[in-house]
Amino acid sequence: MKRVFLLLLVALLGAVMLYLSRFWMFDLWSRPGLFGLPELRPNGGLLARWLRGTPFAPFELLIWATGVFMILTLLQKIVDFFSPQPDVDPGPEKDDANDG
Repeated sequence: MKRVFLLLLVALLGAVMLYLSRFWMFDLWSRPGLFGLPELRPNGGLLARWLRGTPFAPFELLIWATGVFMILTLLQKIVDFFSPQPDVDPGPEKDDANDG
């Protein structure tokens, strides 16, 4: 059950990151924006819109890729924290009697 929850969480986070990127291609809600917020337009590309008119606008794709990497790294750390791996017994040590 925990694994299904974590998979759904990662899928939801992936959908949010896709919506923030310029690669969103779906118009799923009306023009006024999601939940009536004009900042959440239906055609995605929010990061490009937020950076428009700033000196960082040419680096939108680099900023987006860095942000996605950082978010996924943080999510992996959170998943590892909440689902620790069991300690693995390395077994008995090898005998070096035949090594002369």
